[in-house]
Amino acid sequence: MNLPGPERIVCLTEETTEWLYLLGQERRIVGISGYTVRPRRAREEKPKVSAFLSAKIDKILALEPDCVFGFSDLQADIAAALIRAGVQVTVFNQRSVDGIFSMLFQVAAMVGCADAGLARIEAMRQRLDAIRAEVAALGALGKRRPRVFFEEWDEPHISAIRWVSELVGIAGGVDVFPELAVQAMGKDRIIADGLQIVERAPDIVIGSWCGKKFRPDKVAARPGWADVPAVRHGQLFEIKSADILQPGPAALSDGVEQLHHLIHHWRLHHG
Repeated sequence: MNLPGPERIVCLTEETTEWLYLLGQERRIVGISGYTVRPRRAREEKPKVSAFLSAKIDKILALEPDCVFGFSDLQADIAAALIRAGVQVTVFNQRSVDGIFSMLFQVAAMVGCADAGLARIEAMRQRLDAIRAEVAALGALGKRRPRVFFEEWDEPHISAIRWVSELVGIAGGVDVFPELAVQAMGKDRIIADGLQIVERAPDIVIGSWCGKKFRPDKVAARPGWADVPAVRHGQLFEIKSADILQPGPAALSDGVEQLHHLIHHWRLHHG
């Protein structure tokens, strides 16, 4: 017997694609984003019908979807065009760790996999709690939390979005621009003057330049950055954007694990 819910789904972003694969519901997916890299096999198995800000509306309609999953106001124009064509569209807007968990449950429920989804969600929550416990244990030993600058883009500098900032905290760090993390839009997280970053003296700099290769040497050579603790101690690292800037399973698994590894190592040797 088929489970209830939409049978022909187009996913305009990667996180819903990855989640449906994890739930064993990939047969329902008939189209994906061209930026999808998780899971790798999705690129080989599913037609690519969209970028992030644009989509091939005719190609999507030809697939006869009974539901399209999108993300945020940035895909509002795509969503509007599809709605006018009579397609059901669900646009999520998860910006926090709790918001991601909520989205995951909603998608699981929509495809009749609420129980399986909850089980996976609970496993992810338990891992986050285990990381928090490790962080607290080091704190009890007097190991301080490093100041972390997470750079989403380099020119101009864009700091961490909310779920990344929260994951930095869970992993044992302190986001040096917490006041910007609450801003949903990248344009509102721009740091026009790089010396503002210098003033906050990050112990660790993590770059995730939205698909562009992170260049630690370029960061270290920035004017005025020579005395930044992260530069002095060689604490300049990359986390691939697919692992951390996708507000779905990736960020809550591989993304936070990489953050935890980098921050835990720093606390053991520099804290």
